[in-house]
Parts: sequence; structure tokens; C-alpha cells
Amino acid sequence: MKLFNWTNIRLILMFSLVLFLYSFTSDRNYHRKLTKLEVIFVGENAPFITQETVNKLLIENNVDAKSIGKDKLDLNKLEKRLNKHEMIEKSDVFVSVNGVLKAVVKQKTPIARVYNGENSFYIDYKGNTMPLSSNYTARVPLVSGEINKKNSEKLAELLRIIYDDEFLKKNIIGVQIMPNGSLKMLNRNYNYQIDFGGIIRMQAKFNNYKAFFQKAVLDSSLYKYKTIDLRFTQQVVCTKK
Repeated sequence: MKLFNWTNIRLILMFSLVLFLYSFTSDRNYHRKLTKLEVIFVGENAPFITQETVNKLLIENNVDAKSIGKDKLDLNKLEKRLNKHEMIEKSDVFVSVNGVLKAVVKQKTPIARVYNGENSFYIDYKGNTMPLSSNYTARVPLVSGEINKKNSEKLAELLRIIYDDEFLKKNIIGVQIMPNGSLKMLNRNYNYQIDFGGIIRMQAKFNNYKAFFQKAVLDSSLYKYKTIDLRFTQQVVCTKK
């Protein structure tokens, strides 16, 4: 049996041609210029960071994207640059088949705004700090008082509970940390103050508050109260004006 018969030669030639075309196409595609930039924001948040800012992080020195070759891009480096930004939680940077440099950006989610008398910042969903944005202001509870290593983790957990609950998210507009570590809260539509006590049994206290509110709102008695005390496990104690 001949090793190099016509059939084998033809297969070798076809394979070589396919390999050549693939290499040629890949090389040509690799050296192509970008056609444009495209920034996609994902998630429900309004843009705290502008598309222009993301563009500047992707392409430094205001270089025209169309003058940059795909072979000059370090996508991993670009992602790291974006992820270092204080407003960005995560990003994914890639080049599409038609030469578009795309950045899919997930912003941090602010769940509270802290004011300590000197400066102001957000606390994001993971409990980290996040600067205010000149582009958009989030409607989140205002937190005042001392935040330290001892209470920061539990406070972030409490703020997440408020953010994730549709009723609490609309109702609670302020959280004050008292010198003894207990919390006072303000609600959106009524003049009473919520005495929450320490940052313990948080879910049970909020459940008690919601049950009380749903009952009291029916008879319009919420206007009569000065304080709503949630410190006790099985009851809500109210003080009238």
C-alpha cells in the first residue's frame, strides 16, 4: 500500500490550505484596528460613574480608539484598571468580532450615606466605603454617629436588611448611632422616633415593627406617637406625644 497516494496528498493539501487560511485570518484579525468603544452598565443602579469616565480609563491620553490595534490591548490590565475605581464593583472588558472594545460595568450599590460632620460618603452593599457621585445622588438612609471596627460589620448587615426589604427601604430614612452603641431611627412620613436599641436580633425587631405599623396605620394612630420602642423581644412599646 502506497503511503503517499493521491487521496492522502489531496487531504494533506486541503488541511494545509485550511491551516493557512486560519492563520492568515487570525493574524489579520489580530492586527485590526478598533472600530469604537462601547460601555454597558448592568444592574438597577443609576449611573454614579459616567460613560466618559470609563472611556478615559480604557483609553488613556484621549487617543482615538480607531487608531489602536487589537494587538496593542491588554484586556486583563484594562479590567484591573476599571476595578480599582471607587465606583466600580466589577467589570468585563473584551473586543467583539467586529472590532468594538466593550466594557460591561457593574457599579457598587450604595445602601446608606454617612455624614460625620467633616465629610460624607456611601456605604456599599458589601460594607465598604464608596465616594459620593457628582452625577447622581442615591436615596438611601442617612447614618450619623461613630462607625468603628466594633460596629461596622453589624451595621452593614442592618443596612442590607433595610435595603433588601421594600417596606423598610421606603420607610427608614435615618439611622443615628448613639454614644452607648444603641440606634435611633427616623421614618419618612411620621414624626415619631424609633428606639431600636443595640444591633442584635435585628430581623426580629424589624418584623415586630412592620407588624405594628400595618396594624397602627389602619386606625391612624401613628400620628399620636413620639417614640416606637423595639428593644423588647416580644412587644413594641409606644410613647404618646
